[in-house]
Amino acid sequence: MKDTVSRPLAGRHVAIVHPAWHSCGTYRVVLGQVAAYRALGARVAPVAICDMPGFTPERAWRWRAFVEATPELSRGERWFGGAPFHAFATPRFLRDVLWPYLHGDQAIIRAGVAERAELALGLMDRRFDLVHCNHFFLMSAAKRLARGAPIMLDSHDLQARQFALMNEHMPWLPPRVTYEQMLARELELMRGADLLLHLNAQEYDDFRALLPEKDHALLYPSAPEAPLGPGGQDILLVASNNSANVDSVCWFLREVLGDTRIPHLRIVGNVDAGVKARDPALFATHRASFVGRVDDPGAAYATARLVLLPTISGHGLSIKTVEALASGLPLLSTSHAFRGMHVDLARFADVTIADSAEDFARALKAAAADARVPSEAQRAASEMRRFYDAHFSLDAYRANLAALAPALIGAKTRA
Repeated sequence: MKDTVSRPLAGRHVAIVHPAWHSCGTYRVVLGQVAAYRALGARVAPVAICDMPGFTPERAWRWRAFVEATPELSRGERWFGGAPFHAFATPRFLRDVLWPYLHGDQAIIRAGVAERAELALGLMDRRFDLVHCNHFFLMSAAKRLARGAPIMLDSHDLQARQFALMNEHMPWLPPRVTYEQMLARELELMRGADLLLHLNAQEYDDFRALLPEKDHALLYPSAPEAPLGPGGQDILLVASNNSANVDSVCWFLREVLGDTRIPHLRIVGNVDAGVKARDPALFATHRASFVGRVDDPGAAYATARLVLLPTISGHGLSIKTVEALASGLPLLSTSHAFRGMHVDLARFADVTIADSAEDFARALKAAAADARVPSEAQRAASEMRRFYDAHFSLDAYRANLAALAPALIGAKTRA
C-alpha cells in the first residue's frame, strides 16, 4: 500500500517522446519529466526524434554528437528515431511537405519529418501504459508507440507564435505561410492527445479557448536546481540559440551596453552562434563576453553574483528565468522574462525590473558597482528560491504529475 501511494506508477511503462535537441529549454524540461516519472516508479523510455535526414535508429554513429551532448539521458535506457534519406526524396514529401516549407510552413516540415521517422524494432515491440509527447509535431510518433494507451501532450507554448517569430528573419518564397495556417495544423495534431499539458498560464488560457472540447491541465515544468554557491564576481546572462534569445541578446549588447564594458560579464550558451550570424560586427565588439556552449549551464550560477534577463522577445514560459530563480541570486530583468507565470513581481526584493534600454543600463551600472556576493544561506532563504521550490522543483512537478498520470491511465483502461 505504501509503495502504491509513494510510487503510483510502479510497474508502468512510460515513453517520453521528445525532439533530439539539447542546450535549450525543451531539453531541460524533458530531463525533469524523466526524473519525475522514475521517482513515481515508472520504467521510462525517452525517445529522441531527429528532424534531420538520415538519423535512423540503426545509424549509431550519426547520433554520437547528440549522445555526447546529452549525458543525463544515458543514465538509463534511451531510444532514437529519424527519417531515412530516401524519405526526403519522394514526390509526396516534395509536394506536401518541402514545397510548403519553402513558403515558411514551419509546422508542416516538423510534422512531416516526424511522420516519416523510423523507430527501433525493440521499441515498437514494447507495450506502453502512457506516452508523454513533447510538441505537437511529434504526435505521429507518439501514436505509433501508444497503440491505444493514453497520450499526454506537452504543448511547450503555442508554437505557431514561435514559428511566426522565426519567420521574420527568413527569406521565404511568396506567398508566405500565415500564422493562421500554421495554427490550424498545430491544433489538428493536438486533438489526437487525451490530455493537453501547458507549461504556463497564458498558453493554458489560450488553448482552452482554441480547443474547448479537450481536457487541459496547467503543469509548470520541473527545471533543474541551480547551485547556491559558493558565489563569485560573475555577472551572468544565459541563453540558447533561438530567434527570441538572439533578439534579446542583440538588444542588450546594442541598446543597453553600447560602448560600455562591464567587468566579469559572461554570456553563457550557444546563443553566441546566433548573434554572430545575425550581426557579425556586434558579436566581434563583445566577443570577450561570450563563453559559448557549456556542458552544464547550471554550474555557471555557482560563481555568479548577479543574473541578467534582458528578455524582449519570445512566447511561453522562459526556462532560463526559472533557473535564475532557482539560483537565489539577485536578478536584473525585463518584465517579459516572467511571462506565463502567475506571480506578483513585487514579492521579490532582489528582482529589479527595467523594461527600457536606458533603465536597464542605469540599473546594470549600479549593480555592477556593488561587489557584494550573496552567501549560500542568503540564496537558499531568498523569496525567489522559495517560489522555485513551490512551483518548479522536481518535488512540485512530481506531485502534480502524480495527480494526473495514474488517473489518465485508469480512465483509459476503464474505457
